[in-house]
Amino acid sequence: MQDPRIDQLAQQLVRFSTNLKKGEKVLIDVAEVPDEIGIALIREARKKGAIPFLRVNHTKLNREMLMGASDAQYAAIAAQQLNEMQDMDAYIALRGSHNITELSDVPAKKMALSSKHMRPVMDYRVKETKWCVLRWPTPEMAQQAGMSTEAFEQFYFDVCLLDYKAMLSPARVLKRLMEKTDQVHIVNPGTDLTFSIKDIPAVECCGNYNIPDGEVFTAPVKNSVNGVITHNAPTIYQGIAFDNIRLEFKDGKIVKANAGSKTKELNKILDADEGARYVGEFALGINPLIKEPMRDILFDEKIAGSFHFTPGQAYEEADNGNRSQVHWDMVSIQRKEWGGGEIYLDGKLIRKDGIFLPKSLEKLNF
Repeated sequence: MQDPRIDQLAQQLVRFSTNLKKGEKVLIDVAEVPDEIGIALIREARKKGAIPFLRVNHTKLNREMLMGASDAQYAAIAAQQLNEMQDMDAYIALRGSHNITELSDVPAKKMALSSKHMRPVMDYRVKETKWCVLRWPTPEMAQQAGMSTEAFEQFYFDVCLLDYKAMLSPARVLKRLMEKTDQVHIVNPGTDLTFSIKDIPAVECCGNYNIPDGEVFTAPVKNSVNGVITHNAPTIYQGIAFDNIRLEFKDGKIVKANAGSKTKELNKILDADEGARYVGEFALGINPLIKEPMRDILFDEKIAGSFHFTPGQAYEEADNGNRSQVHWDMVSIQRKEWGGGEIYLDGKLIRKDGIFLPKSLEKLNF
């Protein structure tokens, strides 16, 4: 018997997140997920009169492709996938994984080569299509979250089926406040950071890009970042797990980066190109149901009372001019149990220990 939550999720992705219309083409990209969710998405797209296309991925096969990656190979793959994407109106991706570190032994140069060629495909998808990307719950994800499989599955559907429409109005208040702001000052244990977001648009994300969702993002003026930041949430990038990343900035650039035993790996990623040592995104997490990190950025960047600061590529919607093959959302949690912290906008304290202080933003508190 089909789990009714699967059908509800398919409806949310098709009818709200991508808002498919009659005649629109949608690429459904699935990787290691149950056939049932793929079938539900295909059927729901057809109900709306849309035309579904299907791509099936497997992480172990992708790893093998990357291990022997060559310029000619990935130039051809990128050209083919860009041509396909340019024929789409929408894109829905569901990604499961039985081993989040499956790509950890792929040489950094091979990962960089792939990222360089595939970046135009991602850029076109982000800029020119209606899109939504989400993970799929697995026992491995439950283990990452420190939860039983059943409890994590319930948590997953709760956050994915959240009433994101209700989040939109208060998120837009925060968006407008950020767009009026020049100077940002962030303080928490191991962090004292200043930068400007003047004249850079902010974007509220409430179920229309990723599921789960819940963030408002902008970007720092490229050369304005100064100070130090220590990220207390664990992260994983290019299949490598990192903890307690500490970055020092001078005039926008990361001049020193430390991650304990993974410092060498961290700096290899940050040396991928010139833009990787500058920041392309600053965002506040506002999902009230996501409280703890699990090394899955689609969840962790939405953590209530968190912010993330992103070395690498800027999004077009909040473009500060930074260009890179890297886009790495590094998360800091400022709730009391994580050490607390403060965020000031133009000298005014607007969030303390993860709690928004202005009355107009109270609905965003968890």
